[in-house]
Amino acid sequence: MTDEIKEIKKKNRIIGRDNELMLALSALEANRHILIEGAVGVGKTEISKALTDHLGRSFCRIDGDEGYTEQKLIGWFDPPKVISLGYTWDSFDEGPIINAMKDGSILFINEINRMPEGTQNVLLPAMDERKVIVPKLGDVVAKPNFRIIATQNPEEFVGTAPLSEAIKDRFILIRLEYQTEEEERKIVKKETNCKDDALINLAVGIIRKTREHPDISRGSSIRGAIDLIKMVQKFKDKFSLNDDKLLELTKMALATKIEMHDRSFKQLEQVIKQIISEVKEVKEKSDSKKKKINL
Repeated sequence: MTDEIKEIKKKNRIIGRDNELMLALSALEANRHILIEGAVGVGKTEISKALTDHLGRSFCRIDGDEGYTEQKLIGWFDPPKVISLGYTWDSFDEGPIINAMKDGSILFINEINRMPEGTQNVLLPAMDERKVIVPKLGDVVAKPNFRIIATQNPEEFVGTAPLSEAIKDRFILIRLEYQTEEEERKIVKKETNCKDDALINLAVGIIRKTREHPDISRGSSIRGAIDLIKMVQKFKDKFSLNDDKLLELTKMALATKIEMHDRSFKQLEQVIKQIISEVKEVKEKSDSKKKKINL
């Protein structure tokens, strides 16, 4: 790991991701646009912001959705201003791509594969020729530092669609997988300030189990463990925590972060209860082995 990557990680409190940071930084310095693919909660936005900050650029964010039109991306003429000023730059409200090109900043597009294809196509001339044509006004040419960093969830996520070949061809792809169990524990500890290692191990073990359970089509991100621990910490300050309350808190933390398979006949609570039991069982066996070794 280079000193530059160490500096980025230290300043932004990033755990792991050495290789991904090196690859992304190299791509940006080579004047390439980046597409970061990964499941929800793997740190796509965090890495994008860290790199932007390291390069000393401003960060212009837009969130892709099916209602994000070409007009929202480029900008539009303000009718009252047009009446008084005509079709001039003073009567034009610039969209984020025009702002980013003029400033030479990073245009960050969150979940680009939720955008309509027509809106995506506006990006092509900006990426290829570094310019966009504004009707009635002419060309906007990007400053040298202009870059696009886009993120996308895997295609199996609800509401996403494959990017066109033309758009994909202009990007450098970096994939972010879920991090190691040890790294996820460190992330949870950092985000919650929890001193109870047993609780951290339990929470991380639960969310990791959701990613491989046969009744779950989409498992929880690290946010599930963070939310669970924060709620357990506050709950324990006022009430006694038993197995039933742990199940209830876990269900609250994970209900919005996992999706059940359509073919599953089990209820969410049944599956979470099973997962908690399995994780506890593994932990008890591990603790038992450690005791035998220490005898």
